[in-house]
Amino acid sequence: MATNQSTWQDDAIVISDNLAIPTSELQFRFTTGGGPGGQHVNKTATRVTIQFDIAGSRVLDEETRARLLDTLANRLDRQGVLQISVQDSRSQWQNRQLAIARLQALLRDALIENPERRPTKPGKAAKEKRLAEKRKQSAVKESRRRRWDEPG
Repeated sequence: MATNQSTWQDDAIVISDNLAIPTSELQFRFTTGGGPGGQHVNKTATRVTIQFDIAGSRVLDEETRARLLDTLANRLDRQGVLQISVQDSRSQWQNRQLAIARLQALLRDALIENPERRPTKPGKAAKEKRLAEKRKQSAVKESRRRRWDEPG
């Protein structure tokens, strides 16, 4: 059984303790990249683009899918597909590893639940400090006004 689990882990990208995405749900596209490398860049497909169809994923439950679609809305296309492109390195393998790491971090961060903010009111000391600052500023402006308004 341990062999199957390790094989499954090798064939999946672990996002959290209870979520791993099988590589079969990801599409890898390799294209020529820009940047340093001279002729090498023009000949080899080193840019890596990972596509993950969040809307159509079979491993995500409805709650997780809704959370990802909402949190990553500005990063998704109209079909609900997340794309991550990396061309940092001359090596396709390194770019692939970087793209996977970015995908993991992005999904992990998107799944973190932020606690709901409880609205609070400023305390008595904070109110007094703000009013004292306003009085001080008012006095400064008042002193400027008198100096320039005096005849002479």
